[in-house]
Amino acid sequence: MTRIALLGAGGKMGVRLSRNLSGTRFDVAHCEVSEVGRTRLKDELGIDCVDLEQGLAGAEVVILAVPDRLIGQILADLAPRLAAGTAVIMLDAAAAHAGTLPDRPDLTYFVTHPCHPPIFNDEVTAEAKADFFGGVAAKQHIVCALMQGDEAHYALCEEVSRAIYAPVMRAHRCSVEAIAILEPAMSETVGATLALALREATDEAIRRGVPRQAAFDFMLGHLTIELAIAFEVFPEGKFSDGALHAIDAARPVIFRDGWLDAVFDPEAVLASVREIAGDPQAV
Repeated sequence: MTRIALLGAGGKMGVRLSRNLSGTRFDVAHCEVSEVGRTRLKDELGIDCVDLEQGLAGAEVVILAVPDRLIGQILADLAPRLAAGTAVIMLDAAAAHAGTLPDRPDLTYFVTHPCHPPIFNDEVTAEAKADFFGGVAAKQHIVCALMQGDEAHYALCEEVSRAIYAPVMRAHRCSVEAIAILEPAMSETVGATLALALREATDEAIRRGVPRQAAFDFMLGHLTIELAIAFEVFPEGKFSDGALHAIDAARPVIFRDGWLDAVFDPEAVLASVREIAGDPQAV
């Protein structure tokens, strides 16, 4: 069995990973520094944590289920204790793309992140339909990047990634830079901001007299067809002439010229991940 040291095993994400790794072919050593986290893992999953030295002993893979801003610091402390060839898996590209990882060319650095369950899906069970985050019952896709290390480690790290985010459909191989473009730039800087803007628009309609439930039903229903058209899930669908007119009129009001370049410029992406990773070079 491949031995894994899971650091941060008692945190919110760590417990999710611990649950999914149970029953797999992996031998997992759960490491957690906080007493609250240790108690949570014991109460929820019946799993006892071990100290760090015991967890790292013989570990072929180390998973860092810890905050992005701490990864560079934690890995700098861990690196001298890791044997050459150890695979270090990070759950976000921020620290890797920000350049905060220690210079250990004999280690494998691997990044993986969930896409989360897609809006358009074939889920039928109540549990899967209610699994908005993924990793419980709803199927999702994931992205993976081998930042450095033996190419042979890619298959092992993808297998671990599929286990921690199960059930997984597609695993997309990307570069670290590509994952940083996907998050934070595309999915958070743009996606989350626009999601909140949609909510603000809905609240404004309610403030102007539209019944709350009617506003929610109307917005969420329209988003289904609008997203299906925009993302070609419904290829025969077309925006009406009235909708196209409203879109053309709204663009210069809602968006500034050059907003895509401002968000996706490589320096802007780098600045964003440096801030997330707690890099002193953050601007």
